[in-house]
Amino acid sequence: MAFAGRSGTAVQIAFLDREAERTGLRKGQGVTEARAICPSLDVLPADPAADRTLLEALADWCDRYTPLVALDGDDGLHLDITGCTHLHGGERALLDGVLSSLFALGIEARGAISSSVGLSWAAAHFGDGGVIDPDAARETLAPLPVAALRLPEEVVGPLGRVGLKTVGDLFPLPRAPLARRFGPLPLLRLDQALGLEDEPVSPRLPVPMLSAERRLFDTVRSEDDILALAAHLAGTLREGLERRGEGGRLFALLLFRVDGRVFRIHAATSTPLRDPHRIALVFRERLAAVHDDLDAGYGFEIVRLCVLRSEVFETVQEGFSARTDADRSLSAFAERVVARFGPESLLAVTLPESHVPERAARLVSVRDLWEDGGAAAETLAASTSPEGRPPSSLSLGDRPLRLFTPPEPVETVAGVPEDAPKTFRWRRSFHRITRTEGPERIAAEWWIDGEDHPSRDYFRVEDDAGRRYWLFREGIYRDDAALPRWFIHGVFA
Repeated sequence: MAFAGRSGTAVQIAFLDREAERTGLRKGQGVTEARAICPSLDVLPADPAADRTLLEALADWCDRYTPLVALDGDDGLHLDITGCTHLHGGERALLDGVLSSLFALGIEARGAISSSVGLSWAAAHFGDGGVIDPDAARETLAPLPVAALRLPEEVVGPLGRVGLKTVGDLFPLPRAPLARRFGPLPLLRLDQALGLEDEPVSPRLPVPMLSAERRLFDTVRSEDDILALAAHLAGTLREGLERRGEGGRLFALLLFRVDGRVFRIHAATSTPLRDPHRIALVFRERLAAVHDDLDAGYGFEIVRLCVLRSEVFETVQEGFSARTDADRSLSAFAERVVARFGPESLLAVTLPESHVPERAARLVSVRDLWEDGGAAAETLAASTSPEGRPPSSLSLGDRPLRLFTPPEPVETVAGVPEDAPKTFRWRRSFHRITRTEGPERIAAEWWIDGEDHPSRDYFRVEDDAGRRYWLFREGIYRDDAALPRWFIHGVFA
């Protein structure tokens, strides 16, 4: 069996099984030539997107062995198992367990464990795999082809033409002439395979700063059991957070299903948390939100709770007033709403440094404030407390409660060009002005609007029916300029 895909105008083999390899077929070979060599070849269309999805799912599955999992091309994974082997009975038991579990999932794989990434890659792709002793690196590499050093074809070809076909052929050669003729890459890859050059694994996902997990003898399926385990694991993490003097701001709950699928559920908090009850409460809302997508199947065998981001935890001495408790309740409310309905479900008002009215306040999601390190709870508390005021010298009565975005044009009549209007027509309605206050000039922000943008003169006006409006004149009267335009920007209560 082989999978073929189109490369330019040709249809070539992308992947093939071991039986096809034994008949002499190879990757990159044309399908017509392959059928001529092996008439019984079963050729199926390749699906790179599905292959990538499967590989990423396998990488998630491998998180049960180590958090340092990296993708290796289109058909491989790198696992850094430093410090993890004793949890699985040693290197040999770990490798056998990985390969046998993959085989039970219907996936045939080859694997190798060694002291370097390059040596493991070479043994898995061109050798028999297994556990390789650090002293046996040269012996293992010597009979393998030079392609086992992860060299591109434009380097492998010239090496083969001069008789350097195996890695062992490179060992006795002087390094300087070899580097001058073929470049530094062959020597670099050789040193990496021998462990002389460091080559760290870059994990595909951020490594959690703290994590705790439970491996279950009996699988769990119900949300109540999952939440009970999450609360237990949060209590386990509390000691580590206290030791660091921090609290978690972003948590991840990993659920490993028995058939290999992994569910990752993230939950962010408004303030640093250590309390297991509040952490479990946030995940209760998250599980309620993803209820339809969380298919327990035959159950989950591993449950893991991770702290992905943390901040300094400030201990507050509570007094007789309920202010601290009120702020805490507001934070807990925000966390539950965002966890249940999504990051855009709860908005908070921020006050940017701008005098232009439409830029002086902005609605942003509370989740964005949390991720930026802003104190969303304090922002919400200030907006609901009686003493909360915008950082401005103007009182709240100087600005309308409702602003129009964008400002709407009006037709005005003024006795003096620079004076306030006497009447104006807006939305086909005529208004006669009885009282005015102003002007208040607001200059344009040249670093945003440009140097030629006109300034605004704002007037607070009241018509004969007692309704109050906020009008402004854009520009000034000059002989060499166009006539200023009038707009209505807001309506007072």
